[in-house]
Amino acid sequence: MNVIARSFAVLIIAFMVLTLPSIESNSSGVHNRAGSGCTCHYSGNTPTLSENFPSTYTGGQTYNIQISVSGGVSGSNGGFNVVVDKGTLSAPAVGIMSVKVDSSGQSVTHTTNSYRSWSFDWTAPTSGSGNVAVDLAVMSANGNNRNSGDAWTTSSLTIPEAGPTNTAPSATNVYISDVPGPASAITQAYYDMDLFSNYDFNDADGDADSGTELRWLKDGTEVSQFNDINLLSQSATSIGDIWTMTILPSDGTDFGAKVTSSNSVEIIDYDADGDGYGDQSDAFPNDENEWADTDNDGVGDNADAFDDDNTQTTDSDGDGYGDNASGNNADAFPNDANEWADSDGDGVGDNADAFPNDPTETVDSDLDGVGDNADAFPNDASETADSDGDSVGDNADAFPNDATETMDSDSDGVGDNADAFPNDASETADSDLDGVGDNADAFPNDASETTDSDGDNVGDNADAFPNDPAETMDSDGDMVGDNADVFPNDATESSDFDADMIGDNADTDDDNDGLLDTEEALLGTDPYDADTDDDDVNDFEDAMPLDATETMDTDGDGVGNNADTDDDADGLYDLDESSMGTDRLNPDSDDDGVLDGEDVFPLDATESSDSDNDGVGDNSDAFPNNPLETVDSDGDGVGDRADAFPDDASETMDSDGDGVGDNEQKAQEEKDAARMQLIIVIGVLVVLAGVGGVLFMRRRASGQDPQKETTPLPEIGNADLAQPLYPTQDTQPAQQLAAAPTVENQWTDENGHTWRRMSDGSTLWWNGNDWQNV
Repeated sequence: MNVIARSFAVLIIAFMVLTLPSIESNSSGVHNRAGSGCTCHYSGNTPTLSENFPSTYTGGQTYNIQISVSGGVSGSNGGFNVVVDKGTLSAPAVGIMSVKVDSSGQSVTHTTNSYRSWSFDWTAPTSGSGNVAVDLAVMSANGNNRNSGDAWTTSSLTIPEAGPTNTAPSATNVYISDVPGPASAITQAYYDMDLFSNYDFNDADGDADSGTELRWLKDGTEVSQFNDINLLSQSATSIGDIWTMTILPSDGTDFGAKVTSSNSVEIIDYDADGDGYGDQSDAFPNDENEWADTDNDGVGDNADAFDDDNTQTTDSDGDGYGDNASGNNADAFPNDANEWADSDGDGVGDNADAFPNDPTETVDSDLDGVGDNADAFPNDASETADSDGDSVGDNADAFPNDATETMDSDSDGVGDNADAFPNDASETADSDLDGVGDNADAFPNDASETTDSDGDNVGDNADAFPNDPAETMDSDGDMVGDNADVFPNDATESSDFDADMIGDNADTDDDNDGLLDTEEALLGTDPYDADTDDDDVNDFEDAMPLDATETMDTDGDGVGNNADTDDDADGLYDLDESSMGTDRLNPDSDDDGVLDGEDVFPLDATESSDSDNDGVGDNSDAFPNNPLETVDSDGDGVGDRADAFPDDASETMDSDGDGVGDNEQKAQEEKDAARMQLIIVIGVLVVLAGVGGVLFMRRRASGQDPQKETTPLPEIGNADLAQPLYPTQDTQPAQQLAAAPTVENQWTDENGHTWRRMSDGSTLWWNGNDWQNV
């Protein structure tokens, strides 16, 4: 081929390359690309990768791995690739099979670009395999079936094998001894002895004792200055202390359970004379009969008659008073065990002297506390004086200073001699001599009257109503007193409850409440009380006149409004009507002819139902049976939510999300295809012209060279003219490698859901936010 021909061939190839569409992305995934990432895609914003690989692994264990990508670009398309250098990857046993694993079992990727989250299993390598390296790559795709405008990111993990576990140690045979090394546990130790801790350390792993904590406790409280010291010095203990010890075993990694010593040790003193008192506290450490000298007189308390008095030591008569007259507790009668003091110095010991502090008295024969020398009745313990000289002692004389009176039988302060009623303490005089004392006689100066039962100052004998202080007369004899009788001279009437000057017997509505007395008898209300149940509502106006808690019954169901949970019987509880703002006493608050309980919009007279429960009434809802749509702004029969162009009646869809409606885009694509076809045709014509030119030049050159032999071209029949000049060349426009699916049909079902059937055979459903593959 000469230079000119080769040049034309290069131009043709370049032209064909320029007219080919962009390379399509691999929607079914690729293996072993996790390390380098999705380099065939032009990445936009970096997305976020999420995974749940374990931080450490156990050999041979299978882990379910979840991996997902978020952010980057909008939409729901994506892909991933994970590669491990150890262990085995596999598809999950259950769930959507959206992943595939290569034959090595060490690379897993997606099978479709419809998801952004995936699940697969990883079985860890056998124990002792060491660290596992994991490479991950994820991509969020824009779904344009090309390799531009997507976003991807990578990550890598190193997973070590889980290490062995440690068994905590234990301590046994914990006790305190008074000598080092293996010894017996003790319960007592002298104050001048040291104490030693003992325990056995046990560890199932064979670990050595490391970091074990030893604590000494005195009387149950830790003494921190002796922490971790095996020997407790005698200088740290005192007589009476109670010591225990605890061990918290440690192998340097873990602590075991704390153990308290099996014995407690009491610090005690020596007892040389064996009297049960320690030498340190025994005043006579070598005398088993003595151990105390309270008064410090050198004589032990057991031998000292006065162990708390250092001035006395003997008591000859054993009366508890010392023989030493100059000391404390001296005995005035050292040889008389019954006496030891004579306080008044009358020569009679205080024990025998009835009046030890009165030198004028020593005897009280009647034991009345008054000495015989001063007692007017020395042998009568009940009397000592007779002030009025009537030979009746003052204690027995009711009137000790009145010689004419000695008794007051009724104890009313008036002597029997002067008392008209000596045995009645409430009476002493009877002025009208009617046999009734003046105190009890309501009329003490009127012998015809003695009682006024009702206290109205009219005696019972003259009072027509002796027990009614408000009445004394009954002029008409009707047993109603004149004061209370509205008609005091009419024996047939006595009251006029409603003050209408008609007696109650003749009045048909005594309480003027609007109900006849006969009606009130049937209702059970009080004909003399206009408000029988005292609820401040007149019986005639009260729907429940016998129930103080009720006055109204709006729906006439026999249940008062206070107790009735639905006063207007509209099917709504009163509490619900209060919160909803409807009128609990009006069954149709918005007056639209539909009861509030049946009205979805009880406060809106223009609406009463909402068939699709979307919160918009059927009258206002352009799609009353579609809960996802309520408005169709452009009137094209597609709701605004599903309509990509809600204000353009000529467009409803934007399948590729480029902001241009499918109808407009289809027209543009057809125009672009026609333009491309024209360009290709022109290009082919140019090529043919060039080839023709070359042939012409060659023929011309051969005509000028008579020496060159020519071979005539074979004849081409009419049938051959129909064949293409170059059979290997396609004169049709270059086809796109894989076009995005287009919408073949779109419809809305009886439930208001919008559907699409795509050119690739798939079916999509609009969920209110985006199209979902079914």
